[in-house]
Order: sequence, then structure tokens, then C-alpha cells
Amino acid sequence: MEKEVIFGHSPDSDDAFMYYGIASGNVKLDNFKISHLMEDIESLNIRSEKGELDVTAISVAHYPKIMDKYQIMNCGSSVGRNYGPILVSKNYKSVDELKGKKIAIPGKFTTSYMLFQIFVDIELDVEFMHFENIMPSILDGSVDAGVILHEGQVLYEKDNLIKIIDLGEEWFKKTNLPIPLGVDLVNRKFDLSTRKDLTDVFYRSVKYAIENEDEALKYAMTYGRDLTLEEARKFVRMYVNQDTLDMGEEGHKAIVTLFTLGKEKGIISSIPEIDLIFPH
Repeated sequence: MEKEVIFGHSPDSDDAFMYYGIASGNVKLDNFKISHLMEDIESLNIRSEKGELDVTAISVAHYPKIMDKYQIMNCGSSVGRNYGPILVSKNYKSVDELKGKKIAIPGKFTTSYMLFQIFVDIELDVEFMHFENIMPSILDGSVDAGVILHEGQVLYEKDNLIKIIDLGEEWFKKTNLPIPLGVDLVNRKFDLSTRKDLTDVFYRSVKYAIENEDEALKYAMTYGRDLTLEEARKFVRMYVNQDTLDMGEEGHKAIVTLFTLGKEKGIISSIPEIDLIFPH
């Protein structure tokens, strides 16, 4: 009898794209039925605290809280090189102008928030909200600025929003490393062989999607947010790339560097050990 395992991922085009190999039935794992649960990344961050899912995407920044329950896969990371979450506004052009203003952040446990705390050092009124509400809240004036990611990075100029700071660029200037935003994890409740099997099937799913890009994009766009095919392609290629198939030494170093800077700023109390799991 097949054992069911549940993969958690967000409805963002890049996450859905990575899952396409499995979703389409072209990538399988013997003796396992793979199902998926789709929720925004902050909800997945919160679920991971209880170890609910067998495999799940989370924000890298949340890993110190759940490292006892999950192991980071070497594949499946959302990695940007010299780009990342961006702080945008309708009316303000510089960080200094935002002192005391209301800033929307897409979740307390997100990597976006950790990067914001590392690179933006002024007194602010932070409001956490679902990332889909951030751009509308900036446009209707209920917040003064906000950190956007996902498809918003491709769409914000259409709404005439002003980019104040690209946290990915700031990161690259400081570290010269890729920026680790999201990772996929496998639950430590499984034995090593099963953890490797689950990592392997996810690796093959991502590889299949990259090799069958148009079909995978059309699948991902059924969950996406008003992107044209070419906008979706641009966005997905930003975050699903060779770094996603193999984070390599640079990716590993980038995660450790993020936590080192987080500790220096007092955001986290200690730097977790990063024991990656690799596909077969």
C-alpha cells in the first residue's frame, strides 16, 4: 500500500513551478503517494513549528525555530543573485523619509523581515500583513511603504510605485553572496534513506519543470497573480535556476551569513547548524 506524504508550498509562481514534475505525474516516488497543501509562506512557517508537513517550503529566516524538526534540502531553494525583496512607496523616495511611518511587512517570520531589520535602521511603525494585501495597502494610503516580493517585484512599476531600496542588492553589496530567501525542508521524523528519497523526488520535479518550462509555467500561472506568460517566465527564472537544483557551497555559506548578521543585530540568539540533505 502506498504511503501518503504531503508537500507544503506556496501558491507563488516559482513554488508551483517547482512542483510541476510531481503535479503532472511525470515524476513519481515508488511506494509513495505525494499530495500537496498550498498556503502562503507565513502560514507554512507557522505550520512548520508543529512539524505538521512531511516536506515544506519555509522562509530561511524561520529555520532557527524549527531546526530540531526539519532538515534543509540542498535543492528547492529560492535564491536571488543581486536582487531580492524590495521596499516600495507611492510617495516617498528614501529610507530617511520613512522615519516614524507605517511600513507593511509580509510576515514576522519571513526572510524579507529579517533582511529589512538588518539593512533598515530607523524607527518605524511596522504592520505585518498577508503579502497580497501589501501593494493595495500602499496604493490606498493605509500604509506609507511596504516590502514586496514574489510577483510584485515584476508588477510594482505598473502601479507607479517607487523603489526605495532593493534588499537583495544591499545584501549582495555587503556579502557578495546569493540571497537565500526560501528553502524546502524534509521532516526529521523519517529515516535517512526516506529523507533522501523525498529530497530526490523533489529535485527531479524541479529539474523536470526547468526542462519543460512552457508547460510548467502554464501550470504555475493557474495559481499566479495576473501575470502574462512572459512576466511569469521572467519572475520564475529569477528564483528557479541552477542555485535551486544545487545550492552549493555558496548557498550554504549564504544561509550561515544571514544568521550571523541576524545574530549581530540581536534578531536571533544563536546561529543554527546547517546540516543539508542531498538527493541520491
